[in-house]
Amino acid sequence: MNICVFCSAADLDERYTTPAREFAELIGKGGHALVWGGSDTGLMKVMADGVQENGGRLIGISVEFLAHKARAGADEMVITADLAERKAALLARADAIVVMVGGTGTLDEATEILELKKHGLNAKPVVVLNTNGFYDGLREQFRRMEAENFLPVPLTELAFFAEDGVGALAYLEEQAGIQA
Repeated sequence: MNICVFCSAADLDERYTTPAREFAELIGKGGHALVWGGSDTGLMKVMADGVQENGGRLIGISVEFLAHKARAGADEMVITADLAERKAALLARADAIVVMVGGTGTLDEATEILELKKHGLNAKPVVVLNTNGFYDGLREQFRRMEAENFLPVPLTELAFFAEDGVGALAYLEEQAGIQA
């Protein structure tokens, strides 16, 4: 399975890097590929290192203005003209999407994927990996949107919130019909 991971390219502390490394190890050992923003910095590097060290493939989708940060040694690296093209290429290469901790870029990617899913333009499973409660506030906001009729489909049909990588991967494999 090609698992697209949206996450930060920032250097983060162990609260986020340790769970990311564990999740990356699960992806690699499971024989899956990481489809990611292609950067060799921050949490993106942690994920790429962990997947590659554990036998998984790396499919990077970078963008021209960040090409100097692209990871050398990825199995594939695509350089797109802009962020919109990059998001489309990430989604096109993915069988499933995982939203990890990140900033405004990660939030932009996540909300676009959920908007596409809401309109039936994306049927791929989406997991929000809620490491250390990072997305508790977002989950609460989505629940409010649902309760006040801003979401035309139930939140559970848009995204699955997982507290750890084991739960995230188990959900994705179940959705894909993969036996553990």
